[in-house]
Amino acid sequence: MALCAKKRPPEEERRARANDREYNEKFQYASNCIKTSKYNILTFLPVNLFEQFQEVANTYFLFLLILQLIPQISSLSWFTTIVPLVLVLTITAVKDATDDYFRHKSDNQVNNRQSQVLINGILQQEQWMNVCVGDIIKLENNQFVAADLLLLSSSEPHGLCYIETAELDGETNMKVRQAIPVTSELGDISKLAKFDGEVICEPPNNKLDKFSGTLYWKESKFPLSNQNMLLRGCVLRNTEWCFGLVIFAGPDTKLMQNSGRTKFKRTSIDRLMNTLVLWIFGFLVCMGVILAIGNAIWEHEVGTRFQVYLPWDEAVDSAFFSGFLSFWSYIIILNTVVPISLYVRYAVSLPWGLSREPGGPLGLLSSVKVKSSRGNLGSSPSCAVNIL
Repeated sequence: MALCAKKRPPEEERRARANDREYNEKFQYASNCIKTSKYNILTFLPVNLFEQFQEVANTYFLFLLILQLIPQISSLSWFTTIVPLVLVLTITAVKDATDDYFRHKSDNQVNNRQSQVLINGILQQEQWMNVCVGDIIKLENNQFVAADLLLLSSSEPHGLCYIETAELDGETNMKVRQAIPVTSELGDISKLAKFDGEVICEPPNNKLDKFSGTLYWKESKFPLSNQNMLLRGCVLRNTEWCFGLVIFAGPDTKLMQNSGRTKFKRTSIDRLMNTLVLWIFGFLVCMGVILAIGNAIWEHEVGTRFQVYLPWDEAVDSAFFSGFLSFWSYIIILNTVVPISLYVRYAVSLPWGLSREPGGPLGLLSSVKVKSSRGNLGSSPSCAVNIL
């Protein structure tokens, strides 16, 4: 998986020469391995805790737990806060780990799909993750396109082929793609093995409906457009076979360029609860300030008369400092205005919602974050590609 995350300098243009891996490797193009998971064994705990403490309530209860560990101001046991906080963090972590496990599983399934690649004049079965820029791939009817390909030839007249782009744009109607005339006759493997054309085109981008480039072959150049491209995620339909030249692979494909990184998504409920907690905490601080001022005034005016019976602690040397300590004590005592039980119930109930999977029985959603949003995560092309 290290190849999936390899960083490369930004491209100004893409150059891909057919059947010449040695030439293409010097550009250090991305492999066809994809990675949509967020964590691994080493990063799960720190990254997940960082994400969880972006929730205002979790930060608030951690702050409260720290206050309860200070004996001068705490009148409640820290046990009353740490148990529900750990319970919420654990349930959320298990839920996130389950989501990411299925991402890893899906990545492995996709990366290990088989594809027919022309190597040294012979069609060989290769895993998707081993497909490289410049390889020539043979696709058969109803197969998924492994990478962004330049259509070279097909079983249909004039180099036509039909594709379904439902995973890219949600449209189920067939679309037509056509090879340029100069390559449409390259239906024989022996001819394809001798094909050494070079494509110079735009760098990787997320524009699904645009492509511009030029094919240089036999001392001639031929313009290329989006009508000559088969994008990763498409399915070949009503076409017995076709051959394509890999232009963009793995994270450089338009599908992956649109999906972006897997991010920590907040649902509308999370945002509402964060706002409510901030307002309630502001109210709690106001109450604490008023009560602390009252305590300082009482200690200054009345409390000094009872020093014989109710002496101050050794660290307390003034009414002002007594009021300061009382402020934090009131914050602890009145902490229940932020209902931690609500967060515990929310965290426990969230993973168990039922929803119908596409083409499957009732069951758990693959990502409970999507379920909990009830459609309020926002609408954008990248969000649509992520969900698909």
